Amino acid sequence: MSETQDNAVRTYIHGHRAAFLDDLAEWLRIPSVSAQPEHGGDVRRSAEWLAAKLKETGFPAVEVWEVPLAAPEAAPGAPAVFAEWPSEDPEAPTVLVYGHHDVQPAAREDGWHTDPFEPVVKDGRMYARGAADDKGQVFFHTLGVRAHLAATGRTAPAVHLKLLVEGEEESGSPHFRALVERHRGRLAADVVIVSDTGMWSETTPTVCTGMRGLAECEIELYGPGQDIHSGSFGGAVPNPATAAARLVAALHDEQERVAIPGFYDGIAELTDAERELFAELPFDEEDWLRTARSRGTLGEAGYSTLERVWARPTAEVNGIGGGYQGPGGKTIIPSSAMLKLSFRLVAGQDPDRVEKSVRDWVAARLPAGIRHEITFGGATRPCLTPLDHPALQAVARAMSRAFDGEKIRYTREGGSGPAADLQDVLGAPVLFLGISVPSDGWHAPNEKVELDLLLKGVEASAYLWGELGTADAARR
Repeated sequence: MSETQDNAVRTYIHGHRAAFLDDLAEWLRIPSVSAQPEHGGDVRRSAEWLAAKLKETGFPAVEVWEVPLAAPEAAPGAPAVFAEWPSEDPEAPTVLVYGHHDVQPAAREDGWHTDPFEPVVKDGRMYARGAADDKGQVFFHTLGVRAHLAATGRTAPAVHLKLLVEGEEESGSPHFRALVERHRGRLAADVVIVSDTGMWSETTPTVCTGMRGLAECEIELYGPGQDIHSGSFGGAVPNPATAAARLVAALHDEQERVAIPGFYDGIAELTDAERELFAELPFDEEDWLRTARSRGTLGEAGYSTLERVWARPTAEVNGIGGGYQGPGGKTIIPSSAMLKLSFRLVAGQDPDRVEKSVRDWVAARLPAGIRHEITFGGATRPCLTPLDHPALQAVARAMSRAFDGEKIRYTREGGSGPAADLQDVLGAPVLFLGISVPSDGWHAPNEKVELDLLLKGVEASAYLWGELGTADAARR
């Protein structure tokens, strides 16, 4: 792409910067907290505000979608926004951008220096709930597509452009997969771009290549029909609290590998190239430990800390309980105990197979006389895009142009999110374009976005449609 077009993109963004930030601030004033029922009207108002703004941007088709109800008596979910802008080239690839317009709860008494829903600009930053997660990163696409058109002289994007902005991500996306399945035809795409992510740091621009999946379960263990005397019956009947402790002790082997048979079946191993790229990042383990508030690292042998949290599966004990918890002693064998476990999954792992492995493992390890029940919640699948995928390289080129030719490095995300549902249902690779940095404070008091980086996001978005629209970059 010519330097002239890049300059035209920057000129357009600079000329519309003030209006763009004013509009973003207006949207941030809407407290679209999906987790709090009293803000249900605000979440709907947020969706309607975005729909109107997308129409103003130029999208010829914009709709507010109601989410499918889990059951007729279920409470209504929060609406999503869909927009579509076809390219004039019928052979152009189709790109779907995902983000969310709901936000985490926030109140001044949580530690905010200012009202969380009254944006404040200070020292080149905009402070407000949703500034980075995720309204700011959704909204940069509105100015980005206009800059793309202005710089190229087009009247429509170089790709068939679609947006899906959900309203329940901060509540666990309970209806998202059903929404995607219902609208599978409308959402069909060659590539999915997720703008609900971030970079390594202000000085190290990066592109995320994947997210881990998640499976969670609760295990209830039942022994005697009631708490019984440990002197009269101890040593002669099974203790459910002891059974719970033994399950936990057997969860990992001496190398900190998950010891559940079949757990690692099918996983995509890290390549040497990926390990080298991770090692290039300026990772300070001592600083990371301070952030974690931990005194040391521990994990699967043979892998670095970054490799463990980004690219290896895990099993964690989230909760354990049973028996007497009050002051002093109470010499009983408790009637029940419980465990809460979560499993982060990587590419190649299937949540259904993992669930079966866990169920079989628990059943095989419990003694006679202990009855158990296992309840699994809804699972999230992992997603990963290979480093050599043409669409991923297009995202990296767009980011590099926005950051003045700087080398773009690659990360993964240790957490989990609904993006994998898009990959699973639509069969399209998921890529990540985000400019947020760790100091932005997602979910924390005084969330902010760096305005210079936000405009870099606008710029990368403006370049991306041309990058994806050429040389079959979005198809493979």
